[in-house]
Amino acid sequence: MLNFSPLLRSKLPMISDQLKNQHLLWRAGFGPAADQQKQILKESPKKLFKSILESSRKDPLLFDVADPALKSLVMTASGSAFPQKRNLSPEEKKNIRTQSVLDIKALNIRWLQEMTESDAQLREKMSLFWHGHFASKTVNIFYDQALLNIIRQHALGNFRDLLYSVSKSASMIQFLNNNQNKKDHPNENFARELMELFTMGRGNYSEVDVKESARAFTGWGASLQGEFEFRKRQHDDGVKIFLGKTGNLSGEDVLDILLNNKQTAVFITRKIYRFFVNDQADESKVAELAERFYKSGYDIQKLMASIFSSDWFYNEENIGTHIKSPVEWLVGIRRQLPQEIENPDVQVLLQRLLGQVLFNPPNVAGWPGGKHWIDSSSLMLRLRVPQLIYSSDAILLKPKDDDDLMMGMKDVQQAVAKLRSGEIIRTRIHWDIFLDHFKDKPDAELFTAIQQLLLQSPTALSEPGMKKYMDLSGRNAMIQSAAIRFMSTPEYQLC
Repeated sequence: MLNFSPLLRSKLPMISDQLKNQHLLWRAGFGPAADQQKQILKESPKKLFKSILESSRKDPLLFDVADPALKSLVMTASGSAFPQKRNLSPEEKKNIRTQSVLDIKALNIRWLQEMTESDAQLREKMSLFWHGHFASKTVNIFYDQALLNIIRQHALGNFRDLLYSVSKSASMIQFLNNNQNKKDHPNENFARELMELFTMGRGNYSEVDVKESARAFTGWGASLQGEFEFRKRQHDDGVKIFLGKTGNLSGEDVLDILLNNKQTAVFITRKIYRFFVNDQADESKVAELAERFYKSGYDIQKLMASIFSSDWFYNEENIGTHIKSPVEWLVGIRRQLPQEIENPDVQVLLQRLLGQVLFNPPNVAGWPGGKHWIDSSSLMLRLRVPQLIYSSDAILLKPKDDDDLMMGMKDVQQAVAKLRSGEIIRTRIHWDIFLDHFKDKPDAELFTAIQQLLLQSPTALSEPGMKKYMDLSGRNAMIQSAAIRFMSTPEYQLC
């Protein structure tokens, strides 16, 4: 594991509105877009956040990337919970799984595109947070797609509604085995993770609470089509005692009891603070925010407004100290350097090599984040990719025939070698918008201006040292090569 602490301790220069605005855009979204460069120089952080919030209030366009033939098969199927339980041939089962894997890959790419291009940056960033919080993996395009649509619909709404909807989603029910939770044989997986990971956190419940809540969720299931089913005959309707409450408790009753417990507000607020503000939570601020969150009835938008409108959000210790996740890093590059990716599947390979594949969390706890994102191998790959993107214009003149090679690659080391050789990243950068930002800058100020735009933390790199690696054949060439060079630094991994 590399030590980022020297970077994190570096002293920032005076915190300008430009730096604050870039900080806001990186934390409340995926970084400044190329066409926002003038906006971040002119607007106050308060005004900028108002526009970010307004853009994220509209309802999202729901995703539907499932293959029509697969959709037809599922929609005409019986209500059996799993296709494997139907009378399908081995070839049919194999084809269903293969197509579902391809469709989930398409969903991954579609969401990346939305993160990159959407004005609703806060909604999509919140959705990425909830995607890790309510981590699920089913290899079922309908389940994964429906859960993502639930998350994006409720990302800035009410946590109560989000928790209810996720708990009744086919994706979560299958992933945590609640289809097998029956009154004679309770399955505790969902009940345990609900308390440990989704609401209160460890240390706030007993093993008895786990067993009793599992009884409350007996009979909660989902159909092949992804619809919630309450199977009354499988439900335990006996008296249960959960967190001091006694009665014939249902699954909904358990969710209400958890939401009425203030520890849930504290747990969720702390996790949001660590994701959006600082890996090291300020417990006094968490307590204050959690109290407001609880009193608001779990209004997520109000909680985020409290964070991003505060003065302390822009304190030095919170700027340039967050290690970008692979998805944040990948989308951030695409926003700052608008580009057309000829083989978009390469983005899934990059996620795989860097340790964060959407819809494929390592476990129900999601991705740990922080310094776990960086080791010597992943950092070297990150530092290499901007140059591969930059040089790919020339490669476009001689396209390879192996467009699908990287999706079938079994040897990760071979994939890395291909990436380093520049053979499979084919993209065209639209430099005009980026270059326009610097048209009025004197040559003597270009280096500093590019650095201030791209880096959120101080760097030891000097202009004379950087020029050794830059194209000095012309003004535009210098700007382009300097931008790529800054993106290829350890400091660019921080925001």
